Amino acid sequence: MQKLRSNKLNLIMKFILTIISVLTLLPLVYLISVSFSTDAGIARYGYTLIPRSFTLEGYKYIFKVPRPIITGYMVSVTVTVLGTALGLALSSTLAYVMARKDYRYSKATSFYVFFTMLFNGGLVPTYIVMTKLLHVQNTIWGLIIPYSISPWFTMIMKGFMETLPFEIVESAKIDGAGEFKTFVRIILPVAKPAIATVGLFYAFAYWNDWWLAMLYISKESLIPLQFLLYRTLSNLSYILNNMSSLLNVNMSNIPSESVRMGMAVIAAGPMLILFPFFQKHFVKGLTVGSVKG
Repeated sequence: MQKLRSNKLNLIMKFILTIISVLTLLPLVYLISVSFSTDAGIARYGYTLIPRSFTLEGYKYIFKVPRPIITGYMVSVTVTVLGTALGLALSSTLAYVMARKDYRYSKATSFYVFFTMLFNGGLVPTYIVMTKLLHVQNTIWGLIIPYSISPWFTMIMKGFMETLPFEIVESAKIDGAGEFKTFVRIILPVAKPAIATVGLFYAFAYWNDWWLAMLYISKESLIPLQFLLYRTLSNLSYILNNMSSLLNVNMSNIPSESVRMGMAVIAAGPMLILFPFFQKHFVKGLTVGSVKG
């Protein structure tokens, strides 16, 4: 009897979770559908799950001048790869130090990192530091340094490393391993789930960012894909003006809605493809890292 109730409860939970999953996928399906629909079809039928008036005009207009898209992709990929690598290096080393039981100032350091989650220097001081002291305006580092270490991601990794037995560090010391060798050879391989989780968080943060480009970048060659998308969504005339100088077409015929949604699909594509490969490590690292904070 108890087993039957448990099975019914599991079926109900699976049904509820399935409904929630379908509802979360609907916006993405609508986004893709609209990107393949004509403006006239959208005006007549509204947003539909399946395009009522299928067309590729939106993507044709986007890729008629592919250089901004290609440049944006290259900048975004470069920033995401370098930023994620730097973020993981800084977060993992800081988290390891805070998680060490033999570190005298572990609690003080953890409080300092936690304090920065509540308060920061503010936009104006940050802008002054970035432009007047570091001089990273209109450089690729202006898109990387501000997010290079996150207190929240560091605390997640710290929570995971605190679950590791301290005896493995002591064993490495007995075998003659130094601190750096212990960290690289012993700790990092064991902490792969946390690294995959935090790495995915960093990758999402860098890939989806447009704010830093708006603050620090004015060179067209350093505009990332998301800022290009932001320009398109906020003011479609940006893409139209760039095309008008190169193409002899009637700009009033450009499918504005499908262009907007097509840009969104192009920008979101890489992360949608990347996430399933890290899902296993993502779930494990997130749940284990949340045990302690």
